[in-house]
Amino acid sequence: MDDVLTTFVNVLRDHGVRISTSETIDAAETIALLGYDDRETLRDALAAALAKSLPEKQLFHECFDRFFSFTAFSRKETSREAAGRRPDGNVALSPLSLMLLSGDQAGLMASLAAAGEMSNLNGIALFTQKSMFQRRILEAMGLEALDGDLAQLQAEGSDSSGRLAAALAGAREYCAEEVRRFVDSQHDLHAKARMEALMERRLLHLKLSDMEARDFNRMDTIIRKMVKRINDVHSRRKKRWKRGFLDLKKTLRKNITFDEVPFHLRWKRRKIERPDVIVLCDISRSMQKVVRFFLLFLYSLNRTVVRIRSFAFCSNLAEVSPLFDRYGVEEAVARLQTGHDLDIWMGRTDYGQVFRDFAANYLHLLSDRTTVIILGDGRNNFGGPEAGILKTMGERSKRIVWLNPELPTFWGTGDSAMKQYLPFCSLARECNTLFQLERAIDSLLK
Repeated sequence: MDDVLTTFVNVLRDHGVRISTSETIDAAETIALLGYDDRETLRDALAAALAKSLPEKQLFHECFDRFFSFTAFSRKETSREAAGRRPDGNVALSPLSLMLLSGDQAGLMASLAAAGEMSNLNGIALFTQKSMFQRRILEAMGLEALDGDLAQLQAEGSDSSGRLAAALAGAREYCAEEVRRFVDSQHDLHAKARMEALMERRLLHLKLSDMEARDFNRMDTIIRKMVKRINDVHSRRKKRWKRGFLDLKKTLRKNITFDEVPFHLRWKRRKIERPDVIVLCDISRSMQKVVRFFLLFLYSLNRTVVRIRSFAFCSNLAEVSPLFDRYGVEEAVARLQTGHDLDIWMGRTDYGQVFRDFAANYLHLLSDRTTVIILGDGRNNFGGPEAGILKTMGERSKRIVWLNPELPTFWGTGDSAMKQYLPFCSLARECNTLFQLERAIDSLLK
């Protein structure tokens, strides 16, 4: 396949355009038909083959304009002093020196492109690598030979060789500046998206309790991507249920009379229920950041994927589902964290009182289709844990999932009542990063 197309497709993928192998093959066939001569036609044809949505088309056009623009050595006025200088017949200069002195723009561009490919400039990832790649490219273009020519001309001492040396010195600076500009443009094209990916990977595994406010916008963007992926996967499962999966054994058995040629297909049907979820969230100060991202994640899921009823607690328990019906997800989460206009006492965390409140007012909500998710550190300030109520909740519901931001080694230490609660939980796991949060919710929906 065309190396130029392969590199361009990798740039698009780095910038967030989803491109499959079949779409890449379509793009290769498009280039085989059109070639690279007509820029506008090529751009429109590749956009039709590779970009599927409006945001992807915008990204495509930005990447195309930057990838297929080569402006190096186009500033002729900068090299005017060197252009037109011809060495005497008895002076043998290197190819790079001759191209610079004669103003051979096409030759210089071709040499720069070849040197960039030889230096693997497409792999640049950090801004600290710029100077290294600049040096590699200049060396691949023939900088060492150019410096030798310059030293030779300066050593001769004649007026003509002196003028030629001065012109060549200016051309050397011009060449270095053009290579620097070229490396900068390639860094902006290739490295920016890779740095974003590195930042996302770092934030995925960063403890939510250590998150700083400046990272919130980036985290919200990551959550939207994760939610879209989960929505796509689980919505597709529900659509697939309408037809089911091919049952090979029944199909072969049904078509025995046709020498097992599958004229009549048989499908496996297994209905995937939308889970009913009841969420109990500890909104005390130590849990605020974790709760923010958890609820933002959970309530961003498609309503066709999961049904949610949420409760918040600190010293007592109160239902907060109406808050999410009345406001958008982000505003509802912000209001929830302040506790304003909510019947919640923001004192010392009391899990025992929370479970007593739930048993008195909401126990009838549980059924064999209900999953109860408790998000909290289990630290009860040495109060009564009321583990018996949690046992009753587990018997009436499908399962109880406890997500604890603390390391399991700290469960049961100090005022933590996790050891008393664990026997009645179907699943208890550490959940203090976005990666752990995504895995927990994905396993819940399965």
